[in-house]
Amino acid sequence: MNYKDLIAKLDKSQMPRHIAIIMDGNGRWAKLHKTKRVFGHKKGVEAVRRIVETAVEAKLEYLTIYAFSTENWTRSKAEVNYLLKLIMDSLINEINELIKNNVNIRFLGSEKDLSEQYNKKVLQNCKKSWNNTGLHLNVAMNYGGRRELLEAFNKILQDIKPGEMADQKIDENMLKNYLYTANMPDPDMIIRTSGEKRLSNFLIWQSAYSELWFTKTLWPDFSREEFIQAILDFQKRKRRFGAR
Repeated sequence: MNYKDLIAKLDKSQMPRHIAIIMDGNGRWAKLHKTKRVFGHKKGVEAVRRIVETAVEAKLEYLTIYAFSTENWTRSKAEVNYLLKLIMDSLINEINELIKNNVNIRFLGSEKDLSEQYNKKVLQNCKKSWNNTGLHLNVAMNYGGRRELLEAFNKILQDIKPGEMADQKIDENMLKNYLYTANMPDPDMIIRTSGEKRLSNFLIWQSAYSELWFTKTLWPDFSREEFIQAILDFQKRKRRFGAR
Protein backbone atom coordinates (compact mmCIF):
# COMPACT_ATOMS: atom_id res chain seq x y z
CA MET A 1 0.00 0.00 0.00
CA ASN A 2 1.25 3.47 -0.89
CA TYR A 3 2.46 5.52 2.06
CA LYS A 4 -0.02 8.30 1.27
CA ASP A 5 -2.85 5.80 1.68
CA LEU A 6 -1.31 4.72 4.99
CA ILE A 7 -1.08 8.33 6.17
CA ALA A 8 -4.81 8.65 5.48
CA LYS A 9 -5.37 5.79 7.96
CA LEU A 10 -3.64 7.60 10.83
CA ASP A 11 -5.81 8.65 13.74
CA LYS A 12 -4.86 12.32 14.12
CA SER A 13 -6.12 12.31 17.72
CA GLN A 14 -3.67 9.50 18.61
CA MET A 15 -0.56 10.78 16.88
CA PRO A 16 2.72 10.53 18.78
CA ARG A 17 4.15 13.98 19.37
CA HIS A 18 7.75 12.86 19.25
CA ILE A 19 9.41 9.94 17.46
CA ALA A 20 13.10 9.15 17.86
CA ILE A 21 15.02 6.86 15.52
CA ILE A 22 18.21 4.86 16.00
CA MET A 23 19.34 4.67 12.38
CA ASP A 24 21.25 1.39 12.42
CA GLY A 25 22.57 -0.77 9.60
CA ASN A 26 24.49 1.42 7.14
CA GLY A 27 27.64 -0.69 7.47
CA ARG A 28 25.77 -3.98 7.15
CA TRP A 29 23.91 -2.63 4.11
CA ALA A 30 27.25 -1.87 2.47
CA LYS A 31 28.59 -5.33 3.32
CA LEU A 32 25.43 -6.98 1.98
CA HIS A 33 25.79 -5.07 -1.28
CA LYS A 34 29.54 -5.75 -1.42
CA THR A 35 30.48 -2.09 -1.45
CA LYS A 36 32.40 0.31 0.79
CA ARG A 37 30.95 1.47 4.12
CA VAL A 38 30.90 5.07 2.87
CA PHE A 39 28.28 4.12 0.30
CA GLY A 40 26.15 2.68 3.08
CA HIS A 41 26.33 6.03 4.87
CA LYS A 42 25.41 7.87 1.66
CA LYS A 43 22.36 5.64 1.24
CA GLY A 44 21.56 6.33 4.89
CA VAL A 45 21.38 10.07 4.12
CA GLU A 46 18.84 9.32 1.38
CA ALA A 47 16.75 7.45 3.95
CA VAL A 48 16.91 10.43 6.31
CA ARG A 49 15.61 12.70 3.56
CA ARG A 50 12.58 10.54 2.75
CA ILE A 51 11.68 9.91 6.41
CA VAL A 52 11.86 13.64 7.21
CA GLU A 53 9.65 14.37 4.20
CA THR A 54 7.19 11.71 5.36
CA ALA A 55 7.18 13.08 8.91
CA VAL A 56 6.30 16.50 7.50
CA GLU A 57 3.44 15.01 5.48
CA ALA A 58 2.16 13.11 8.52
CA LYS A 59 2.31 16.38 10.52
CA LEU A 60 4.56 14.95 13.21
CA GLU A 61 5.69 17.55 15.76
CA TYR A 62 9.14 16.21 16.72
CA LEU A 63 11.54 13.81 15.05
CA THR A 64 14.95 13.00 16.59
CA ILE A 65 17.52 11.01 14.61
CA TYR A 66 20.66 9.43 16.08
CA ALA A 67 23.35 10.60 13.66
CA PHE A 68 26.65 10.27 15.56
CA SER A 69 27.18 8.88 19.05
CA THR A 70 29.94 9.56 21.55
CA GLU A 71 30.96 5.93 20.99
CA ASN A 72 31.41 6.47 17.24
CA TRP A 73 34.74 8.18 17.91
CA THR A 74 36.23 4.70 18.39
CA ARG A 75 35.78 3.93 14.68
CA SER A 76 38.65 4.40 12.25
CA LYS A 77 39.82 7.98 11.81
CA ALA A 78 38.97 7.84 8.10
CA GLU A 79 35.36 6.78 8.78
CA VAL A 80 34.91 9.35 11.57
CA ASN A 81 36.19 12.15 9.36
CA TYR A 82 33.93 10.99 6.54
CA LEU A 83 30.88 10.89 8.81
CA LEU A 84 31.54 14.35 10.23
CA LYS A 85 31.91 15.78 6.72
CA LEU A 86 28.84 13.92 5.45
CA ILE A 87 26.69 15.27 8.29
CA MET A 88 27.90 18.83 7.74
CA ASP A 89 27.52 18.65 3.96
CA SER A 90 24.02 17.21 4.33
CA LEU A 91 23.01 20.06 6.63
CA ILE A 92 24.36 22.70 4.26
CA ASN A 93 22.83 21.05 1.18
CA GLU A 94 19.42 20.46 2.76
CA ILE A 95 18.93 23.59 4.90
CA ASN A 96 17.11 25.61 2.22
CA GLU A 97 14.74 22.74 1.44
CA LEU A 98 14.12 22.21 5.16
CA ILE A 99 13.29 25.90 5.57
CA LYS A 100 11.00 25.75 2.54
CA ASN A 101 9.12 22.87 4.22
CA ASN A 102 8.80 24.80 7.51
CA VAL A 103 11.17 22.45 9.36
CA ASN A 104 12.93 23.70 12.49
CA ILE A 105 16.28 21.91 12.87
CA ARG A 106 18.56 21.65 15.88
CA PHE A 107 21.60 19.57 16.71
CA LEU A 108 21.51 17.89 20.14
CA GLY A 109 24.68 16.73 21.80
CA SER A 110 27.97 17.66 23.35
CA GLU A 111 30.32 20.25 21.88
CA LYS A 112 33.24 18.33 23.39
CA ASP A 113 35.60 16.70 20.85
CA LEU A 114 34.15 18.72 17.96
CA SER A 115 36.13 21.70 16.69
CA GLU A 116 34.95 25.22 17.51
CA GLN A 117 34.62 25.89 13.79
CA TYR A 118 32.43 22.80 13.29
CA ASN A 119 30.10 23.75 16.16
CA LYS A 120 29.89 27.34 14.91
CA LYS A 121 29.01 26.23 11.38
CA VAL A 122 26.28 23.91 12.66
CA LEU A 123 24.75 26.69 14.74
CA GLN A 124 24.88 29.23 11.90
CA ASN A 125 23.01 26.91 9.54
CA CYS A 126 20.45 25.66 12.07
CA LYS A 127 19.59 29.20 13.18
CA LYS A 128 18.24 29.95 9.71
CA SER A 129 15.31 27.60 10.44
CA TRP A 130 14.46 28.63 13.99
CA ASN A 131 11.47 30.77 13.02
CA ASN A 132 9.82 27.77 11.38
CA THR A 133 6.73 26.34 13.07
CA GLY A 134 6.42 22.89 11.47
CA LEU A 135 8.34 19.70 12.21
CA HIS A 136 11.04 20.04 14.87
CA LEU A 137 13.91 17.94 13.54
CA ASN A 138 16.60 17.09 16.10
CA VAL A 139 19.90 15.65 14.93
CA ALA A 140 21.58 13.82 17.83
CA MET A 141 25.20 14.63 17.01
CA ASN A 142 28.11 13.63 19.26
CA TYR A 143 25.34 12.43 21.54
CA GLY A 144 25.52 10.04 24.47
CA GLY A 145 22.80 9.65 27.08
CA ARG A 146 25.25 9.23 29.95
CA ARG A 147 27.30 12.24 28.87
CA GLU A 148 24.10 14.28 28.60
CA LEU A 149 23.25 13.52 32.23
CA LEU A 150 26.78 14.22 33.44
CA GLU A 151 26.86 17.55 31.62
CA ALA A 152 23.44 18.45 33.02
CA PHE A 153 24.50 17.77 36.63
CA ASN A 154 27.75 19.67 36.19
CA LYS A 155 25.87 22.68 34.79
CA ILE A 156 23.46 22.56 37.74
CA LEU A 157 26.43 22.56 40.14
CA GLN A 158 27.93 25.54 38.32
CA ASP A 159 24.65 27.49 38.60
CA ILE A 160 24.16 26.83 42.31
CA LYS A 161 25.69 29.68 44.26
CA PRO A 162 28.37 28.90 46.85
CA GLY A 163 26.86 28.08 50.23
CA GLU A 164 23.42 27.28 48.79
CA MET A 165 24.00 23.60 48.01
CA ALA A 166 22.25 22.37 51.16
CA ASP A 167 19.16 24.44 50.34
CA GLN A 168 18.89 23.27 46.73
CA LYS A 169 16.86 20.25 45.70
CA ILE A 170 17.46 18.73 42.28
CA ASP A 171 14.15 17.36 41.04
CA GLU A 172 12.99 16.03 37.66
CA ASN A 173 11.78 19.41 36.43
CA MET A 174 15.10 21.05 37.22
CA LEU A 175 17.06 18.28 35.52
CA LYS A 176 14.89 18.39 32.39
CA ASN A 177 15.75 22.06 31.95
CA TYR A 178 19.45 21.17 31.74
CA LEU A 179 19.13 18.33 29.24
CA TYR A 180 19.80 18.81 25.53
CA THR A 181 16.06 18.24 25.02
CA ALA A 182 14.92 21.04 27.36
CA ASN A 183 11.42 22.29 26.50
CA MET A 184 10.74 19.29 24.26
CA PRO A 185 8.32 16.43 24.93
CA ASP A 186 9.85 13.04 25.68
CA PRO A 187 9.76 10.61 22.75
CA ASP A 188 6.52 8.65 22.58
CA MET A 189 8.15 6.02 20.40
CA ILE A 190 11.70 4.96 19.61
CA ILE A 191 12.31 3.12 16.35
CA ARG A 192 15.46 1.05 15.79
CA THR A 193 16.35 -0.49 12.45
CA SER A 194 18.63 -3.45 11.57
CA GLY A 195 17.23 -5.99 14.05
CA GLU A 196 19.16 -4.87 17.13
CA LYS A 197 17.04 -4.47 20.26
CA ARG A 198 18.71 -2.01 22.59
CA LEU A 199 18.85 1.76 23.16
CA SER A 200 22.63 2.09 22.84
CA ASN A 201 22.92 5.09 25.17
CA PHE A 202 20.21 7.01 23.28
CA LEU A 203 17.84 9.31 25.21
CA ILE A 204 18.15 7.12 28.29
CA TRP A 205 16.42 9.63 30.60
CA GLN A 206 13.76 10.71 28.12
CA SER A 207 12.83 7.18 27.01
CA ALA A 208 11.57 5.97 30.41
CA TYR A 209 8.06 5.44 29.02
CA SER A 210 8.72 5.38 25.29
CA GLU A 211 7.13 2.66 23.19
CA LEU A 212 9.84 0.66 21.43
CA TRP A 213 9.52 -0.49 17.83
CA PHE A 214 12.14 -2.71 16.21
CA THR A 215 12.54 -3.80 12.61
CA LYS A 216 15.08 -6.02 10.83
CA THR A 217 15.15 -3.56 7.92
CA LEU A 218 18.57 -1.94 7.51
CA TRP A 219 18.39 1.85 7.74
CA PRO A 220 19.18 2.59 4.05
CA ASP A 221 16.19 0.42 3.10
CA PHE A 222 13.78 1.90 5.67
CA SER A 223 10.80 3.08 3.65
CA ARG A 224 8.11 5.70 4.01
CA GLU A 225 5.56 2.90 4.22
CA GLU A 226 7.33 1.13 7.09
CA PHE A 227 7.65 4.41 8.97
CA ILE A 228 3.90 5.00 8.79
CA GLN A 229 3.24 1.36 9.67
CA ALA A 230 5.26 1.93 12.84
CA ILE A 231 3.03 4.88 13.75
CA LEU A 232 -0.09 2.83 13.04
CA ASP A 233 1.25 0.12 15.35
CA PHE A 234 1.91 2.75 18.03
CA GLN A 235 -1.72 3.85 17.80
CA LYS A 236 -2.87 0.32 18.72
CA ARG A 237 -0.90 0.25 21.96
CA LYS A 238 -2.27 1.06 25.42
CA ARG A 239 0.06 3.40 27.27
CA ARG A 240 -0.43 3.11 31.05
CA PHE A 241 2.71 4.90 32.35
CA GLY A 242 2.90 2.51 35.32
CA ALA A 243 -0.82 2.61 36.09
CA ARG A 244 -3.26 -0.26 35.65
